[in-house]
Amino acid sequence: MTPSDIARGIEARAAAPAAAAGCGARLQVAPPRSSADMPLAGDAMGAWVRETGGATGLYFDLASVTKPMTAVAAARAGIDPATPLGALLAEARGTPSEGVPLELLFAHRAGLADHRALYAPLVRGEPVDRSAALREAAGARRADAAGDPRDAGPDGFEPVYSDLGYALAGEAIARATGARDAGEAIERFVLEPLGLAGQAGTVRGLASRGVEGPFAPTEDVPWRGGVIVGAVHDENAWALTGLGGSGHAGIFGTVAAVVTFGAAVLDGLAGRGVFGDRGAASLEWLVRSRPGGTLRAGFDGKSAEGSSAGARLGPRSFGHLGFTGTSVWIDPDAELVVALLTNRVCPSRDHRAIRDERPRAHDSLFDRAVLLREP
Repeated sequence: MTPSDIARGIEARAAAPAAAAGCGARLQVAPPRSSADMPLAGDAMGAWVRETGGATGLYFDLASVTKPMTAVAAARAGIDPATPLGALLAEARGTPSEGVPLELLFAHRAGLADHRALYAPLVRGEPVDRSAALREAAGARRADAAGDPRDAGPDGFEPVYSDLGYALAGEAIARATGARDAGEAIERFVLEPLGLAGQAGTVRGLASRGVEGPFAPTEDVPWRGGVIVGAVHDENAWALTGLGGSGHAGIFGTVAAVVTFGAAVLDGLAGRGVFGDRGAASLEWLVRSRPGGTLRAGFDGKSAEGSSAGARLGPRSFGHLGFTGTSVWIDPDAELVVALLTNRVCPSRDHRAIRDERPRAHDSLFDRAVLLREP
């Protein structure tokens, strides 16, 4: 089954108007044959081959697949993950999050609530005070997470998935690097070095390079004027950074760009390629297993049972899902990457059939990636 077959199946079965699928595999020798769009990337130790299908020219709202890009941007910018949030973000000072290390925000172990409607003023037709919204996010500590998370151990509080932590960390990274927002930092430290500036980025960043889409439509939201096209779906990201990007959402991209990003991370963890110039240790803290669940720092690990990653990817695999219907998974042992991009939230987030289709799609993409290695 090719990526095009997988994309068509997702469109038909998962109520997603559009879908694209891709996979990549690392070779130990030069590619023996040509493929749809290979080589992907390479260095003296080998090369990558890639195959994509479906809506390959469409720019999808990557939603929370932005999160690993934010974490990698922090690592590539040389920001110490032990840096307290308050040292970079003035709005966090005087809140329970002031002394929380960035690493615990990336790992969802800072004790923050899962969500706050920071965008609420927009629904009422009022502007959002960004500083006030960031202070609210920094103060949104859960009742079961009192005190300093470092007192609970090096891995902080019990993990609870939280967009708020990434919104805060993303803004901190932007200020530390002089970027307008987290989206610009991702473009500068992740996408541009990989040669992806025209294939992925914020809507604002893509437009600055002459890319006006096409963008996959997402949800029909009356208070935002109807079906959202060419703007981030996530309400808090829209409120905080508009056509830019927040730490938790805001990057758009093609499926080829997502596969390339995954391959670069995998190479970087082996000390190779664009992300390997500072050694594997510069990225290892992002993917190490942590107690209390599968969440890592920027990525999620594969759960032992019922994983959305499917059955084929190995137990050390890591990746991330996006609410709009996107996903990327990376298997360090098989040395391959799979990616599935859809707009399953169009026209409604109530379409949830993607949950059943994702594992099957990832399994098929894994099998296809293995075949790419054959002569």
